[in-house]
Amino acid sequence: MLTVPIRQLGEPERAAVQRILDADPYAGAQIAERVAAHGLNWWRSDGRIYGYDPGRRVESIIWSGAHLVPVGATPPAVAAFADLLGSEPRICSSIIGRAEAVLDLWDRLSATWGPARDVRPHQPLLVTDRSPLVPGDPAVRLVRPGEVDQLFPAAVAMYTEEVGVSPLQDDGGRGYRRRISELVKGKRAYARFVGDQVIFKAELAIITRRTTQVQGVWVHPEYRGRGIATAAMTAVVNDALRRVAPTVSLYVNDYNTAAQRVYQRCGFVSAGAFATVLF
Repeated sequence: MLTVPIRQLGEPERAAVQRILDADPYAGAQIAERVAAHGLNWWRSDGRIYGYDPGRRVESIIWSGAHLVPVGATPPAVAAFADLLGSEPRICSSIIGRAEAVLDLWDRLSATWGPARDVRPHQPLLVTDRSPLVPGDPAVRLVRPGEVDQLFPAAVAMYTEEVGVSPLQDDGGRGYRRRISELVKGKRAYARFVGDQVIFKAELAIITRRTTQVQGVWVHPEYRGRGIATAAMTAVVNDALRRVAPTVSLYVNDYNTAAQRVYQRCGFVSAGAFATVLF
């Protein structure tokens, strides 16, 4: 009998998926949040989860949606995922996850899905489970619902600087503004204001029972080099650990040495490396 090692997973495989996500709670955070919210019925969310099952046990999974996210992906699993995905048109805007799996996957898919707009092969993954030893900035706080108009330009500037394209280009920014508004409403967005201007911002983009992943960390260009980022990030970490999750995680571009120094001062330690392929 021919055994097909890749199959779409549903609710009967919930325990198997959770086992893989728990084995790597940082790389699997994005999927874990969606599974907790929507389960494994793909039509209730914005993507599908495929499992690599060469025998009687699911060994690796991959999320296929707006982003492609492999978790626990061994080389045989990556090869099998690439065979499946390479036969279909690309729907994702990025591939993200553990560096070795992402780069192997992209090497196999690039001939049919390429070219990529950018490949970031080494992004340190950092984690902390304790309050930083440095004082936090008391001016950093959660953004209030009535302050989305002030936060949005800073979020657009951060996104454009980080990703290399503007979030306004497809729909005038309506979808991105909706996402920012949701983060504010969910008490996931932090900022420091000087008057009506945001000079620091960060968001808890992902929340699971194991970790919360910080994204969108940004300091206004006029305030960079003044030493505000460490105290600001300390305030974010302290609130997230107290209120949201037992660990705080993030990943950073390897060329952003200034940010890495900030995170080191805030007590973050290495948990491996991510890679990102952007389309």
